[in-house]
Amino acid sequence: MRGLSLLLLAGLMSLAESASAQTADRTIDEIKAETLARAQTGAYPALGIQPDDAKDALGRIKTRDADEWAAAWSAVADGYMAKARAASDPKQADANYLRAWRLYYFGQWPAPTSVGKQAAYQRAVEAYLLHAKYADPPLEVVRIPFEGSEIVGYLRLPANVARPVPLVLAISGLDSRKETVAETYAAALAEGIGFFAVDSPGTGQAPLKARENSDRMYSRVLDYLATRSEIDSGRILVHGQSFGAYWAAKLAHTEARRLVGAVAQSPPIHHTFQPDFFRGRMYTREYLFDLLPASLFVYGLTSTDELLALLPKMSLQAQGLLGGPSAPMLVVGGTKDTQVPMDDLELLINSGSVPREAWINPAGGHMGRSAGTWPDPVIFRKVILPWEMRHLGERREN
Repeated sequence: MRGLSLLLLAGLMSLAESASAQTADRTIDEIKAETLARAQTGAYPALGIQPDDAKDALGRIKTRDADEWAAAWSAVADGYMAKARAASDPKQADANYLRAWRLYYFGQWPAPTSVGKQAAYQRAVEAYLLHAKYADPPLEVVRIPFEGSEIVGYLRLPANVARPVPLVLAISGLDSRKETVAETYAAALAEGIGFFAVDSPGTGQAPLKARENSDRMYSRVLDYLATRSEIDSGRILVHGQSFGAYWAAKLAHTEARRLVGAVAQSPPIHHTFQPDFFRGRMYTREYLFDLLPASLFVYGLTSTDELLALLPKMSLQAQGLLGGPSAPMLVVGGTKDTQVPMDDLELLINSGSVPREAWINPAGGHMGRSAGTWPDPVIFRKVILPWEMRHLGERREN
């Protein structure tokens, strides 16, 4: 009996140790090892970062200090900015500006929570716009007046296509930016589809922090797009990634009349915003590091208690939207996602009267991605873009 008790006690201690391992974020050594591993495999959020650049930056980092992180990645990026400015070949200049942008962007990841990270973010935007000067067809920086501020977005329309053209309103996530989705959607131009890339509330250059009514900034974007004669206002679709998918799912309901469809890629809907779930996801190893600080930043809050009190208001179920009229929708995700539970995807898929389509990767994590077989670019090219092409081919009458 005593042996059984000792065995039971050992088992309980093992479970406690396993649980406690998920109640703290990664150490700096763990962050460095995981970052390099992701750079070597092209995994998010190190997608596009060369392993040698990652080694260079990580070798300069000794602590978890946010400004030290930003300075290390920025130092490597500075070298590519210098190469770009000195290059006589436009292709070399463009490639170096692009490489610099990825490094500055990673220097501010997952959110510009310090002076150094804010500086890295500003340099990232600068590098990206220098890269964009080489874009063909051109990228237009659009500034839309909004509530005493402005909404900044990137508009690109396909060349040699009859006007007006169909368009995707592409919304970035918690730690991605409009620059990230603009790079993704460059692939849509060859299919005759334009895009307008914009930040999620509380991120990038968004004029609002995240609140349950921050979707009004996207309604303003739709107002603006309707004034552009080159864009077919009857063929606009929205795609949101992660936190951006929350806004896409909401717009599918609130702006159903103005959208031909919506792609919601790992959309937080209801369960994600419940305090018990959020406490459990704060230190998921699927996320590289600092999920909690990034979440606080997008809501403009300073404490976990404030955040947990606010989050339930974000629920689309609590707002009474689920089950109402909506645009056609594609829901994308992975069953092994530790950031947005499958319960949320199922809730969205099974609500309302408009049939929903879904692509769920049984081996996939957040965004439906899985190493090797279904990375982000493949999901976009094989799953999302074909669905968008099909729905943008059907004009919605207002």
